[in-house]
Amino acid sequence: MTCRPPFTTPPRPTAAAALPEPLAWIEAGLEALRRDGLERPRRVRVGRQGRVVELDGRALLNFGSNDYLGLAGDVRLTKAASRAACGEGFGSGASPLVSGHSSTHAALEAALSDLLGTGDALLFPSGFAANAGTIAALVGPGDVVFSDDRNHASIIDGCRLSRAAVAVFPHRDVAALDRLLAATPARRRLIVTDSLFSMDGTIAPLSDLAAVARRHGAILMVDEAHATGVFGARGSGLVEASDTADGVHVRVGTLSKALGSAGGFVAGHPRLVDWLRHSARAWVFSTAHPPAVAGAALRAVALLADEPHRRTTLLGKATAFRDRLRAAGLDLGDAAAQIVPVIVGSADGAVALAARLADDGLFVPAIRPPSVPAGGSLVRASLACHHTDDDLDRLARALSESRG
Repeated sequence: MTCRPPFTTPPRPTAAAALPEPLAWIEAGLEALRRDGLERPRRVRVGRQGRVVELDGRALLNFGSNDYLGLAGDVRLTKAASRAACGEGFGSGASPLVSGHSSTHAALEAALSDLLGTGDALLFPSGFAANAGTIAALVGPGDVVFSDDRNHASIIDGCRLSRAAVAVFPHRDVAALDRLLAATPARRRLIVTDSLFSMDGTIAPLSDLAAVARRHGAILMVDEAHATGVFGARGSGLVEASDTADGVHVRVGTLSKALGSAGGFVAGHPRLVDWLRHSARAWVFSTAHPPAVAGAALRAVALLADEPHRRTTLLGKATAFRDRLRAAGLDLGDAAAQIVPVIVGSADGAVALAARLADDGLFVPAIRPPSVPAGGSLVRASLACHHTDDDLDRLARALSESRG
């Protein structure tokens, strides 16, 4: 049976009524975004994620997805989702504490705990909810969070929601963090960092961070969103690859990137997870995500063990691709993973480069503030294991020619 897109895209309205007076300020705000080159289009995709994607009617080589292992469109995940939906219905119907926690959810939590080698794991509706809910459950007034200045927005918002004091340290600057910890007494101190930073492809110094946390008696929380499935002998992430599991107290991940599904998770000591079940409001007060989604993710976790070549192939291609771009004189910053940024500088310049690449049949999105600092706009190529050598050669040539 061939699966086809179930819906056609309706035409968008060509005109809109004036905003009500209490919302009239929005017009000026939108105009400011347009003026500063920060307006973002809403693209419509038809069909599955994959090596080639159809966006707004154009078929493009897809370097704009976080589908690193090529599983988002894999029919095996579709079938696993269908089986879970047939057995347990699509909607969960309630929060996990009421009746929304299904046998498929329980199996996925067990599989994630086994993958990471932790005592337990807890599913959240999204990776954003996992970060925001966990931070606010671990610290509050009278506590301090120490956050890398390039952490994801979900971490930043979790810090705000917690009402703890926040000390931001320069990107990957362990010495600065050490000084901040030494000078900052608090009831509890939480260090939080991404392991693989999603905009610039840099990797956190996890061994050094674990040593600093141990020295100061701090909690260390690591978000593995872009590393889960890609790094480590078992594919559990950079904590595994750096052999720092004993020094990381809270491990966060997502099912929506390399695992091709949706949702987030937190893993750690069973008592930590039990605490989050009682105090992480984003989990307690959210309807559990659909069992079908958990079924797809459960199949993806199994494929990490069955098909390790996906991640090894990806990382090998990414290393060769970065080396080629640097040899051509392109500025990739300190990128060291499958996320490959080409730093442009201005927002308008990044948008213009992305448009030229799209004209050449390549989807490489422009990344602008607030996702990156002002003056640091870039185009970001997210590589996946299904990209061929010819695909990468084509993208490398187009990027190299853009310098001329």
